[in-house]
Amino acid sequence: MRLPLESVPNFSEGRDRETIDALAAALSEPAELLDVHTDPDHNRSVFTLVGEEDDLVAALLAGVACARERIDLREHGGAHPRIGAADVVPVVALDPADAERARECALLVARRIGAELQLPVFLYGESGHGRGPAFFRHGDLQQRIDAGEVRPDFGPARLDPRAGGVIVGARRPLIAFNVNLASDDVEVAREIAAAVRERGGGFPGVRALGLLLSCAGHAQVSMNVEDYEAAALHDILARVEREAQERGVAVSGAELVGLMPAGAAVAAAGSLLRIDGFNPEHVLELRLLRRGSPGPPAAG
Repeated sequence: MRLPLESVPNFSEGRDRETIDALAAALSEPAELLDVHTDPDHNRSVFTLVGEEDDLVAALLAGVACARERIDLREHGGAHPRIGAADVVPVVALDPADAERARECALLVARRIGAELQLPVFLYGESGHGRGPAFFRHGDLQQRIDAGEVRPDFGPARLDPRAGGVIVGARRPLIAFNVNLASDDVEVAREIAAAVRERGGGFPGVRALGLLLSCAGHAQVSMNVEDYEAAALHDILARVEREAQERGVAVSGAELVGLMPAGAAVAAAGSLLRIDGFNPEHVLELRLLRRGSPGPPAAG
């Protein structure tokens, strides 16, 4: 049984319910919408949808068109960095054997956004020489384009005044995992983020930012875990707690953005219960789902 492809588009709107609902309607008509996660402080919404290639392409084009029409970055403010109204559009292979399928789908999405919606599109991840979204977010992107440092892979060479640009690519499943601090000291959050992210010598495949959530009234360590097998969530959380304690701050809770692979939850449960060798093969429902399927039982 062939698994569908997944997409987890991130849109720069987390406060206006009418716009969020309009995005959900646009995305869910051709594909199957599984989850919507909104955050008013980040001013961002993350949608999780699955489908066959044609349905996913149609859904993503409709979602980006809706974002271009309804979101004006000139009036946008939020804790999360962004380059566009439809900021990041990843296509994810739930089965590693479908990686080429995901790359081809992402390229088709990128090409059609550039041609039909006339937005500049930048490839990232497995489609863009391994570059991450952060590569496009630092500095003045239009100045970098004008200087020849960066150029869109599809679409015009100027950012849309309202909608900016779009980052599109194929990537592996990742876990968006945030840890909230019982403090509004954003410098502490930034120090912890620097300690846990790969670039600072922390966990492999972990990208992390320290943010202040003004509406919620606390600081947050916001992370993308790109390889949960190399960097387990319970180990990351333990390190964040230790780093926070060393700075006189407590952890108040954690947040999952969107969905995550079942294996990540299984690994955390095995650690908590101290069961040696505990893995997805020991979970009844996952074993049942594996019957007749060559791919993994579940992913996010």
